[in-house]
Amino acid sequence: PLPRPEPDVAPSSARARGRLSKPELDLLETTTVMFRQWDAQCGGGLRRKAVVGQLHEVTDLLQEPQPEAATKRLFKVAAELAELAGWMSYDVGLQPTAQKYFVLALHAAKEAGDRPLGSYVLSNMSRQMIHLGRPEDALELIHLAQYGSRDCASPRVQSMLYAMEARAYANMGQPGRCKRAVRMAEDTFAEADEWDEPDPDWIRFFSEAELYAENSHSFRDLAYVAGRSPTYASLAEPLMKRAVELFGQEGGEHQRSYALNLIGMATVHLLQREPEQSTVLATDAIKAAKKVRSERVNTRIRKTVDTAVRDFGDIADVVELTERLAIELPETAEAV
Repeated sequence: PLPRPEPDVAPSSARARGRLSKPELDLLETTTVMFRQWDAQCGGGLRRKAVVGQLHEVTDLLQEPQPEAATKRLFKVAAELAELAGWMSYDVGLQPTAQKYFVLALHAAKEAGDRPLGSYVLSNMSRQMIHLGRPEDALELIHLAQYGSRDCASPRVQSMLYAMEARAYANMGQPGRCKRAVRMAEDTFAEADEWDEPDPDWIRFFSEAELYAENSHSFRDLAYVAGRSPTYASLAEPLMKRAVELFGQEGGEHQRSYALNLIGMATVHLLQREPEQSTVLATDAIKAAKKVRSERVNTRIRKTVDTAVRDFGDIADVVELTERLAIELPETAEAV
């Protein structure tokens, strides 16, 4: 049986009874898609408790006898909700909580027999390891994801895994392997439109914009690891610029990704010793950050501004940026 998530919100006192109908299962799946859209638009802080509450309801339903097909669908819903709860927890800075939900999601994906979904959960665990400064662990998780889904993942899923492999290699300071993984991500993504079956909703976020974003961040990370290399920063710049353009054209559908890539572009300009351009992008990032509730976004903005102050603190645009940050994005505890 699937272990119940730890109750960081109180579950409903009314436990579901009886068998689920097909319309009820359809509604659960539709609700999960809606939660995922909200997360992309608003960040993890706004709807996390709703996702956790829905996850509790689904785990309650799994304690009841259901037909085999319904049970499999329920496990898949549980896996997607647990993954989303983990992702939202990661986004607002609750790292240990995020890891618990990711593990729960892995268990549920295994019970559902959905190996591509399991690989997606592992990729997000890998992303968290990169965030925590553990790229070797990130690489191990990605290789596990690639091995587990090697004969069943769509090109879009495989491309996403290669992009995350590149991020891990970049943070390990291995440019040759990073560049190879970037090329594999690009080549595999080019096959996505030829795939016969529709991709599941959880991977649809991995668009052309997201591909550009991931690969640009790999080169940006390489630049930092290589001692602020202008060569790798110049590789990151056109990809990051394209990612910003594409996310900006979406009209807020992926507002958090737009903010993160504005920040990324600001850091690239700092690496290229162009502080004035960096402050313009950082200002835009602050405006975008105010539209989402994501401590991850806020933290990256603060780190970028700190870097600007350290390297170019005597420039008027940088001074003005620090004042703007203090007023518009004060450092307070995120409400979760």
